[in-house]
Amino acid sequence: MTHEAAGVPTTRNDEDRQDDVPQDSDEVQQNEAQPDAPEPAGPEDAEPRPEARLARAVQVAEQALIEFEIAVETFRVEVENFSRLHHQKLGPMYTRLDELDALIAEARAAKTGDPEDERKAREARAVVMPMPGVDELFHDWMDTDGLSPEAAAMLTEQPVRPPKRVRPSEEARRLYRELARKAHPDLAQDEVERQRRDEFIARVNAAYGRGDVELLKELVAEWEAGPVQPPAPLSESEELYARLEWLSRRKELLTVLAKELEDGAIGSMLRMAPDDPDQLLEDIAEQLLGEVSRREAELAEMTR
Repeated sequence: MTHEAAGVPTTRNDEDRQDDVPQDSDEVQQNEAQPDAPEPAGPEDAEPRPEARLARAVQVAEQALIEFEIAVETFRVEVENFSRLHHQKLGPMYTRLDELDALIAEARAAKTGDPEDERKAREARAVVMPMPGVDELFHDWMDTDGLSPEAAAMLTEQPVRPPKRVRPSEEARRLYRELARKAHPDLAQDEVERQRRDEFIARVNAAYGRGDVELLKELVAEWEAGPVQPPAPLSESEELYARLEWLSRRKELLTVLAKELEDGAIGSMLRMAPDDPDQLLEDIAEQLLGEVSRREAELAEMTR
């Protein structure tokens, strides 16, 4: 195979073989004297600018941070909801158990007359709150208006509705993720836009925390109808590096928050039932009801 057939241009090393090449054509001589120059590279072949590669790295880091924030926020909502529901739904059961413990201690002290038993009875009575009625153990903690009596805190002069369950529905979670990815404040390129997104996401988080699917749908429509942000122009290298550093610091803070949530008492309980935390509440309630029944039987036996 000749060099020409292989697509290899003639080089200095080929000069010793030029006597073997026919010289009866000026075109041939010109081609040998001036090898074909490579065609100019098109725009698609050009090396990307360093700023372009850095901008792409910033975009990837932004999306990764947003996904991380979504994961942390969804877990934070579950921890907060579980804590509130645990207190509101199971609190009366714990109170009744305390009352039964006090009654049992008082009955024991009355039988024995032992000063130590009397001291324990006084201590048990000191920690008891007013005993709830039996109906409170089974009655839904939501009232007819859908509000808990404890929900007296106000947001924008409106009562805050407590969550209906630990984990919002799949539809609520889907809508929340969609809104968070589109309207996240970290995508803002100026302070005015960041403030607009901050205020909007705060409303999104509140709606998601309550599992309010209808409100989340309204927020989706509201965002879609709002101004569309143009693609962010490429920044100078120094600004892009600063942006990467900020994203890194933000991720470190979120990592600390995520660890605190996971290591907390409620987070640890949630890890026991990652697939169905609401069922975990039901299981705990069933165990507490069993404890109530056992203590009531013990008290009945002592007071015969």
